[in-house]
Amino acid sequence: MSVEDALRDVLKKAMVHDGLARGLRECAKALDKRQAHLCVLNESCTEAEYIKLIEALCAEHKINLIKISDPKLLGEWAGLCKLDKEGVARKVVGCSCVVVKDFGQESEALNVLLEYFASR
Repeated sequence: MSVEDALRDVLKKAMVHDGLARGLRECAKALDKRQAHLCVLNESCTEAEYIKLIEALCAEHKINLIKISDPKLLGEWAGLCKLDKEGVARKVVGCSCVVVKDFGQESEALNVLLEYFASR
């Protein structure tokens, strides 16, 4: 299982257990209160201050940070979309930052991510 697949699964499980914070305001609050376990940042964000803030909060509180290149993909993984009858994502909203506050349940995907962070 790749790190990207594991990240997608972890975000889906966290979303089901109401453990995601999406957007700058929610993410900054969760990071500052040290409620976050993992932060996913879109590296193609146009606001340099946005990226600096999230990276600084993650570094200050020692929170794991992963960067993703596609904002639409991150939005889809974070549940910022509508699903049609076949389960295909429609009307996907781009997302710049997602924070996992609660992983939900233990899974193979979570173990893959934790091993990835331990090896970095």
